Amino acid sequence: MAKYLVIVESPAKVKTIKKFLGKNYEVAASNGHVRDLPKSQLGVDTDNDFEPRYITIRGKGSVLADLRKKVKKADKVFLATDPDREGEAISWHLYYALGLEDKEFSRISFNEITKNAVKEAIKNPGKVDMNLVDAQQARRVLDRLVGYKISPLLWVKVKRGLSAGRVQSAALDLVCEREAQIDAFIPEEYWTLDAILDVEGEKKPVTAKFYGDSDGKIKIPNKEEMDKIIAAVKDADFTIIEAKKGTRKKNPPQPFTTSTMQQAASSQLNFTTQKTMRIAQQLYEGISIKGRGNAGLITYLRTDSVRISDEAKASAKDYISGEYGDDYVNLSDMDKAGKGKIQDAHEAIRPTDITLTPALAKDSLTRDQFRLYGLIWRRYVASRMTPAIYDTVSVKIKAADYIFTVSASNLSFDGYFCVYKEDVEKNTSNVTVRSLDKDSVLKLDELSPVQHFTEPPDHYTEATLVRAMEERGIGRPSTYAPTITTLLSRRYILKEEKKLFVTEIGEAVDGIMKESFPEIVNLNFTADMETRLDEVEQGNMEWKQIMRDFYPDFEKELEVAEKELEKIEIKDEETDVVCDKCGRNMVIKYGPHGKFMACPGFPECKNTKPYLEKAGMPCPLCGKDVLIKKTRKGRRYYGCEDNPDCEFMSWQKPAPELCPRCGSFMTERGRKYLCSNKQCGFVKKIDENTEN
Repeated sequence: MAKYLVIVESPAKVKTIKKFLGKNYEVAASNGHVRDLPKSQLGVDTDNDFEPRYITIRGKGSVLADLRKKVKKADKVFLATDPDREGEAISWHLYYALGLEDKEFSRISFNEITKNAVKEAIKNPGKVDMNLVDAQQARRVLDRLVGYKISPLLWVKVKRGLSAGRVQSAALDLVCEREAQIDAFIPEEYWTLDAILDVEGEKKPVTAKFYGDSDGKIKIPNKEEMDKIIAAVKDADFTIIEAKKGTRKKNPPQPFTTSTMQQAASSQLNFTTQKTMRIAQQLYEGISIKGRGNAGLITYLRTDSVRISDEAKASAKDYISGEYGDDYVNLSDMDKAGKGKIQDAHEAIRPTDITLTPALAKDSLTRDQFRLYGLIWRRYVASRMTPAIYDTVSVKIKAADYIFTVSASNLSFDGYFCVYKEDVEKNTSNVTVRSLDKDSVLKLDELSPVQHFTEPPDHYTEATLVRAMEERGIGRPSTYAPTITTLLSRRYILKEEKKLFVTEIGEAVDGIMKESFPEIVNLNFTADMETRLDEVEQGNMEWKQIMRDFYPDFEKELEVAEKELEKIEIKDEETDVVCDKCGRNMVIKYGPHGKFMACPGFPECKNTKPYLEKAGMPCPLCGKDVLIKKTRKGRRYYGCEDNPDCEFMSWQKPAPELCPRCGSFMTERGRKYLCSNKQCGFVKKIDENTEN
């Protein structure tokens, strides 16, 4: 009787897949990659057309020995690693590591770990796709060249243990650019005006918002302009000149891709990208559900496609029709192409069995598994449903030469909202607004002017950084979470209340990369490289051609950087602070959280002290020195040396003078001083007398 061996990546899949196959099948796990480039050296022969040198990963010898024994006993071997570049490369490495050249073997893959999907894959075996393997090799070798060539330069310039990477450096630059935009942001004043109007015959007033005039929208920049408008309309008649009633559709969301799943899990479940991928991996690999046995609950979790199989569409249609009624079934094909270049090999992330509702699965899942599965299930079901429909009212009101508007909406058909309730809008309609028409008599009750200032861009969160990386083509679904995790673990960025901030070390590394390796952090270069990797995957380009095109210019940049860095190698900066243990003058060093003072007599003297860096201006509240300080996590701010007696604190660098208009302290933004009092809004150009 024939004996078959199925090799998967993860031990968690072994139990699930074993139950789907008969006694003649043995299932074993490789525990991820078994061969890789050596850690102790470059492992890429740049003089021999970039030939990589692969070795057995330390600790995998026993795994391979066990797999070789199983291979000898088997009549046929099925390599069933994940259905992507990385999985294909693992199968290729297993082929060589297990000596399958003279063995009957096949490559099988499945987008979901269900009985039907696994058995169908066994019936239709294939070969290792060398285009996918080569795309993975290209990425691996490219990232090795960048990381292993640049990292030693960072050790010289900043501190040992730092690293650079092709994707991580571009992502770090995104965060640094956003930080620079926030620091340089100058708020602009603007005003809004609401008119509270009584409607004859109605108990409740309506609030109309200032729009402009018959020529279009008008922005109110300051109080002077606001006063002119108020003077014109305060005694004027308010007359309805247009009242439109209509309907508006809100279309259902697309099913999840890796990126949109990470974003939704962050905003709705407060999951980090890393946690989202870990829980999703568990749902994909298989969980024992009471009454149903072992099976994967979701399709493959690394995808940037929103495509859904015809079989899954048909199942969704039947389920929605039965549970919610035919009115909720969307018969149109809603699968749209994603932005830019997408890898359409996989479906969107969806439940493998739409009839397994979160409520049915709850008792078999952990709390986090239940919450993420519920999010994926609801999003998928909603994506197959009809739009929500609103009745809308839009009214234009004239007063003097100006126009005010009132608009409201009322949900008339919930559509997909009955499943995906996170998207429900506030019901802004009321009887008063719906009753307005050209004959309605209005009387001004109150004018409500409000001063505002424009806000700077938001700091990135993990979710919005993933979105930015996806939009700019930095990385792929499999790299978003690891990239952010690396930046956090290297302390290039830090997270406070979900927001990401650049650390002092992150700024230093980004500065070096921009100066010496501008192409690596260039977003167009990074996105173009991803496109070229896709070309390799599709068989349109030889993988080594990427290296041949990239490496010569990169090597020149390395040579220039090495010479310049040798000239400007930073030595420990000596301070006038005397070590209280041995009497030497202490020096400034970089640590995981930034600069600190250490005794140069290390290791004989291990004395260290916090480095209290002066900002170069007096405290605006008490006149003592302002210091550059760090929060516990390492975010920089400015505080008084007399803390806690003096409460001065600012995220931006304080200016050396107070605001001449209101007396508050000012901060530096680019080449301007800006009053910290938002109600004041005073701005002064540095070294000039011009005021705004």
